[in-house]
Amino acid sequence: MIIGSIIATLIAITPYLFYLYESAPDIQVWDTFLFTYDSKYYGSIFVLAWTLTGKVIPLYLIFIWFFTCRHWWYHVLLVPIAMYAYQIFITLNDDLDYVDSNQLIYLIPIMAVIVPSIYLIRAQIFNKINNADKTMEELEDEFKMTPKNFWDRLRNYF
Repeated sequence: MIIGSIIATLIAITPYLFYLYESAPDIQVWDTFLFTYDSKYYGSIFVLAWTLTGKVIPLYLIFIWFFTCRHWWYHVLLVPIAMYAYQIFITLNDDLDYVDSNQLIYLIPIMAVIVPSIYLIRAQIFNKINNADKTMEELEDEFKMTPKNFWDRLRNYF
């Protein structure tokens, strides 16, 4: 119950996290006591912050979904996680001409592992349906993960 409340709070604050970009200055070079950042490609820290929040917030929500999902297909969420992580990396790379270019090429190895494994699990489920008197929902419940604590849940994901 406490973990569910924490997760609900983390999801509920996402609109506030998204609008954090409004606190970024509209200048090209941002000099703070921690760092100095020169936004050469975007020309403004404000535009860079707006672009990053458009990629970080969905990644944040997909991470929450990944770590709370109990369905057998949760590993497929690694594909959008990898896509958004790549987009964030590319956004921070100042030498690029296009932010979202060629990302599918880098996702192919990840998809080559995840998509067939999801289909194999699905095939096993349908094989068990044909050989047993269980419903699809009962078989999906067999594949669901029900860890006892946080560390068991983390071990089951990796």
